[in-house]
Amino acid sequence: MDILSLFWLFFILSALQPVLRQRMLEASRKRLISRIEKKHGSRVILLVHRQETMSLLGFPIMRYIDINDSEEVIRAIHLTDPDVPIDLLVHTPGGLVLASVQIARALARHPGRVRVFVPHFAMSGGTLVALAADEIVMCEHAVLGPVDPQLGQFPAASVLRVVERKPVADVDDQTLILADQAEKAIKQINGILYELLSAKLPEDKARELARILSTGRWTHDYPITPVEAKELGLPVSTEMPEEFMHLMGLFPQPVRRVSSVEYIPERRVTERRSERSD
Repeated sequence: MDILSLFWLFFILSALQPVLRQRMLEASRKRLISRIEKKHGSRVILLVHRQETMSLLGFPIMRYIDINDSEEVIRAIHLTDPDVPIDLLVHTPGGLVLASVQIARALARHPGRVRVFVPHFAMSGGTLVALAADEIVMCEHAVLGPVDPQLGQFPAASVLRVVERKPVADVDDQTLILADQAEKAIKQINGILYELLSAKLPEDKARELARILSTGRWTHDYPITPVEAKELGLPVSTEMPEEFMHLMGLFPQPVRRVSSVEYIPERRVTERRSERSD
């Protein structure tokens, strides 16, 4: 075999390596999902968003909850018998309100038990989805986030405050239009949150929590810890099964070729040394 042939063979193998690796990861995930379903007798659904790169140019692409996600999750729910529990793993920065609401309502209307697992974070629309669950299982260090609507780059609540604090004559037409949209958006999200929460909480508590999460009490990226989520009245548990953390390990972040974090991926336990009697 000449050098040119070796070069082309190396080039083909190099081009196929990412594809083969991806196929192996997908197969590993399916095997683990199947084991979890058999163990818990549930339907396991994954809603995981990682930063990805364009296959040729290598540019980063941020992923979020979109209509394709809602269609797939709803299809999975429809393929699940009413009495079969649903375990949904969520790892997302958020996304489209329409898609998030569709997923949340489909989960809320499922007769069987619904659990949402949050290994790391489920912000914005991800939190909206989690609120539809009978139980939210969070890792000790995982976070949820506020569900206040955003109008482009501006928080709806902040747009409203600008109009409230200035005379109308001093506010330009575009800001007044944004304020009108902001008022409607907050009202709509507030109503959706109350719809989801009222099935699990007393009416006054559901209304209060819907207001807190939708009206800009915090910045949109504020991290709500498991402790704070429990204080707010959410049905949160920190008993995260190890297999769901293993699932997240099968979704490697593809942006960096060399990870900035490195460790030996094995559980470390306390070493017990036997004492020798004199």
